[in-house]
Amino acid sequence: MQNPSPISTLIQSQAEVYGKRPAMLYRDDNEQRWKGISWEKFAQTVSRVSASLLELGVGVQENVAIFSQNMPQCMYVDFGSYGIRAVTIPFYATSSETQVKYMVSDAKIRYIFVGEQYQYDTAYRVLKIEHHMQRLIIFDPSVRKDPQDNVSLYFEEFLALSDGKDHSEEIQKHISEVEEDDLVNILYTSGTTGISKGVMLTQRMYNAAFRAHVGALPLTDQDLSMSFLPFTHVFERGWSYLCFKTGCPIAINQRPQDILQSLREVHPTCMCAVPRFWEKVYAGVQEKIRTSSPMQRKMLEDALEVGKAYNVDYKMRGLVPPLTLKMRYLFYEKTVIALLLKTLGLERGHFFPVAGAAIPPVIEEFVRSAGIMMVIGYGLTESTATVSCDRWNKPITLGSIGRPLDGVQVKFGENNEILLKGDTITQGYYRKAEITAMAIDDEGWFHTGDAGYMKDGELFMTERLKDLFKTSNGKYIAPQMLESKFCVDRYIDQIVIIADQRKFVSALVIPDYGLLEDLAKKRGIAFNSRAELCNNERIVQFVMDRIETIQQDLASYEQVKRITILPEPLSMERGELTNTLKVRRPVLNEIYKEQIDKMYEE
Repeated sequence: MQNPSPISTLIQSQAEVYGKRPAMLYRDDNEQRWKGISWEKFAQTVSRVSASLLELGVGVQENVAIFSQNMPQCMYVDFGSYGIRAVTIPFYATSSETQVKYMVSDAKIRYIFVGEQYQYDTAYRVLKIEHHMQRLIIFDPSVRKDPQDNVSLYFEEFLALSDGKDHSEEIQKHISEVEEDDLVNILYTSGTTGISKGVMLTQRMYNAAFRAHVGALPLTDQDLSMSFLPFTHVFERGWSYLCFKTGCPIAINQRPQDILQSLREVHPTCMCAVPRFWEKVYAGVQEKIRTSSPMQRKMLEDALEVGKAYNVDYKMRGLVPPLTLKMRYLFYEKTVIALLLKTLGLERGHFFPVAGAAIPPVIEEFVRSAGIMMVIGYGLTESTATVSCDRWNKPITLGSIGRPLDGVQVKFGENNEILLKGDTITQGYYRKAEITAMAIDDEGWFHTGDAGYMKDGELFMTERLKDLFKTSNGKYIAPQMLESKFCVDRYIDQIVIIADQRKFVSALVIPDYGLLEDLAKKRGIAFNSRAELCNNERIVQFVMDRIETIQQDLASYEQVKRITILPEPLSMERGELTNTLKVRRPVLNEIYKEQIDKMYEE
């Protein structure tokens, strides 16, 4: 059951209910173990943050930035700020100096809370040139401050600012004056095509989002959620707040590369993730099947086949499986599937929300076949995350993106564009009136840029309209659909479709370099560098043959005709990826212009 308190008093209210029960868990790397933070401790620290912000003179609706990887301190600052009606603006932990400078300037930020050394160094360089900036507050006590830095504080020093001072009356006054249209967050989009825009999220939007999820997800205070995506991402942020609202503790995974270890250590019951996570799980299981003994391989394949029949063909469609199928599935569920889930740390799994990109059908089928309750959804920063999600008490169709939440109005505009209206939908972009007017029409409908349709109450997305490519032959190509299709191959880590204003479809391929190197050694292909390996004709043909196998069901004009294998992964540092790992296509077109043009030479 959700706590009815608003987010400005939510943590204190939950502390009265749950007391010493854990609200958050984090991994202490020095002691190599997970530690809990009680609701009482959470509430006490939130109150101290509110008081210390007042000591610094932070005003009502003033913008405060958090530039950090996921840490408990991020949540302390968030809810401490809400207690005095301040606004938090999270920066991605990997943001560049240019990005930080832009956001600081755009939002007129005086104070930035920073996580580790990279964030401190980056923010300090900005502090020296943005004169309205006053101070950095550092979460990690091991961060080395610049010798000339005489204004920054460590987090414990910041908390101590209010020691011995009573701000309770002032805090209560702020809480009593909270308004529905108060800003809570400004979330800057990572900008795949243009300038970064600050999406405004208000009290009204969060309150409506919480109400809309009642009954939509089976979350309870007996669950344990793993926090995997950055808190900066609206999906993780909204999900974490929903967990707190429900009394569900969250285990905070600080670094994405540690997630598999964290899952095996914590054994969560739920975790929100993007499809890429499940693609990696699928690839790992397929590799396990491929390298198993014939008997083990047969057992694994049969278990997934029975799981597909039971979960996909019957349960998802709301049908009752035959008794013989049910008995076979129960056997595999307690043996092969149980062992598989335990290996991943998911044996206690309850349900797993997935959103953020199109999920390849083969991945969705695999996850559901393994008995994992995947809840596929669709949403945007501008919609306070969820627009639609699967309901497990209603039929689910492979390929759908769920059923719209209560209170979210959906209709379809020109080119079947998905349009949204409701209290969870943003009123616009921070200090960007013209861009806001382009996104929200005169009738108040927000234009998502995504095309789709409804069938039997389920929403389906067909393509991202802004990303549609038109070949020189006049054919339209949906690159994201093609990319998600090819990425299920274990030799392909990432692929970028090229087609706009071109005669045919080509692709830049980022392979699994380890697998390619093993293949080359087995086939006697000599190479002195990764670049030499990726340019080898036999290797290129091998990858192309695998693409040909996958694309047999595509129309001729959609099929990839030529590829270039890149010798190094795409990089945020070079501007090729956003902070949410989305591809910046204009940047790639510029950086790899020579390689792309070569693919179109006669």
